[in-house]
Amino acid sequence: MGSNSSRIGDLPKNEYLKKLSGTESVSENDPFWNQLLSFSFPAPTSRLLYNHLYRVEALGGGNHFSLQVFSHIFIWQTHNALFIICCLLKVFIYEMSEEELQLHFTYEEKSPGSYSSDSEDLLEELLCCLMQLITDIPLLDITYEISVEAVSTMVVFLSCQLFHKEVLRQSISHKYLMRGRCLPYTSKLVKTLLYNFIRQEKPPPPGAHVFPQQSDAGGLLYGLASGVATGLWTVFTLGGVGSKAAAAPEVSSPLANQSLLLLLILANLTDAADAPNPYRQAIMSFKNTQDSSPFPSSIPHAFQINFNSLYMALCEQQTSDQATLLLYTLLHQNSNIRTYMLARTDMENLVLPILEILYHVEERNSHHVYMALIVLLILTEDDGFNRSIHEVMLKNITWYSERVLTEISLGSLLILVVIRTIQYNMTRTRDKYLHTNCLAALANMSAQFRSLHQYAAQRIISLFSLLSKKHNKVLEQATQSLRGSLSSNDVPLPDYAQDLNVIEEVIRMMLEIINSCLTNSLHHNPNLVYALLYKRDLFEQFQTHPSFQDIMQNIDLVITFFSSRLLQAGAELSVERVLEIIKQGVVALPKDRLKKFPELKFKYVEEEQPEEFFIPYVWSLVCNSAVGLHWNPQDIQLFTMDSD
Repeated sequence: MGSNSSRIGDLPKNEYLKKLSGTESVSENDPFWNQLLSFSFPAPTSRLLYNHLYRVEALGGGNHFSLQVFSHIFIWQTHNALFIICCLLKVFIYEMSEEELQLHFTYEEKSPGSYSSDSEDLLEELLCCLMQLITDIPLLDITYEISVEAVSTMVVFLSCQLFHKEVLRQSISHKYLMRGRCLPYTSKLVKTLLYNFIRQEKPPPPGAHVFPQQSDAGGLLYGLASGVATGLWTVFTLGGVGSKAAAAPEVSSPLANQSLLLLLILANLTDAADAPNPYRQAIMSFKNTQDSSPFPSSIPHAFQINFNSLYMALCEQQTSDQATLLLYTLLHQNSNIRTYMLARTDMENLVLPILEILYHVEERNSHHVYMALIVLLILTEDDGFNRSIHEVMLKNITWYSERVLTEISLGSLLILVVIRTIQYNMTRTRDKYLHTNCLAALANMSAQFRSLHQYAAQRIISLFSLLSKKHNKVLEQATQSLRGSLSSNDVPLPDYAQDLNVIEEVIRMMLEIINSCLTNSLHHNPNLVYALLYKRDLFEQFQTHPSFQDIMQNIDLVITFFSSRLLQAGAELSVERVLEIIKQGVVALPKDRLKKFPELKFKYVEEEQPEEFFIPYVWSLVCNSAVGLHWNPQDIQLFTMDSD
């Protein structure tokens, strides 16, 4: 650090770092601080700097990073100060308990000849200052890196969860965030983080100056900066002065990425014993800027944000896990957002990226797929959504490769993708939870199926065919196993009965979906009737099955009725002629002969103690996605989700 170091390799011999980690106290006004913060190499992402910055006895010697010093130095030094604090915090949180950390950040100033002292909690002061930096500094080229570093430091501040096997329900960081001096910043912080995500501001180009170009005489600020110490920066550029350009980040907007991760961490903090999580409250209650109605006095931490801008950002960013998790969080917890989104006339902009996630299930981690699927399930709880998706026509879906789809409704495409996900799950992962949610989404839509594409109708019946074959196979295995058990009592038998029950539950659900469509929108779906007639032999074995007899009545009635009309029309009928007969027959079919069943409606319900899933999931995203923040996987004790 300082003028003596321009490369990371010089750090072990750096005199300023040695002094920082020494036992001798350094005054706030000592020129040492200016020298320490004057380095020009890019911020490293390895543990090398952390190892050289940290020695536990350093803080025991009294060298606290006084925030009063930072508030009076220049922008480029503020960034460096934040970076050093972030590095120190990262190591401290790994090496010591929260109680020890708080002790090291407690500053006591004793007057000469006095036995009494006034202590100051610098840890809470640090957190408040970070919040102020994030919320109050305008986002400009010259402040971009400060904003990124402030958000990153706050993420590190909360990273103690990584080093606990169990979900933290009480901690010092929780106490600071949920009460005291930090609490008033809640709504402003959440709003700022959301706007950082919305704007997706890219880093300024290499060579962007912290200070505007000066005349020969220079200004007062420029003169002070250049005169701080020999060899200090006079210009701050991304990548560092005199060094090679830093590698391009994996994400286009580090600030948006870090802000979203921090927002998700805050939203998923557990409630305090005596108060709910205020950041979750803020996320649950914010409104559209166009909504002029007053906030109820009972809603704390309320604010307004531009819903159109938020919606567009969510549509554009669904390729990342964290953006899909934010979408889920908002749809599930904020009724204002949910109502707004469901009223949009361009829902395809949101639904298509979600469908693409499910379509490329082989390339996505299982948790991203789950979140995308739950988003669909929440959307399909609304009848208006289920009607409108069949009115949106799409052309040339290039990412759908099984078949060329020159024109198809959004609703039919949604059905195709969900069925494909079910079939993938049947042959690969065999996850009952995924099956259940896919079928629930189809069931929610079934009464509103309209003008199903012929391929979508075929795939519905093909899925039933696949389930039927699976049922017959397991039934045969169970029969053979039972025969074998009569000749040998020593060999343990597979539990085919349980497998059979699961398959029959899924078959029952598929029959209910088909029945729901027939009883509610038969006249809108000639292609489904055509597919039923083409594969009518599939359904014969279930007509007398005790688990399916009731639900088969309507399906059997429809098949029998239309088969009779086709028989009367003669043989060798073209596809077009069959469809014409079906459309004519729909008018003649007595609707009162179709038995009414309760409406199929499934509502997403978050499981008990959702934090047991979401907190490890969020931190796995932080470990995998945070720009410039890397933890040693061997050090992490929290059970993080693997990325499959």
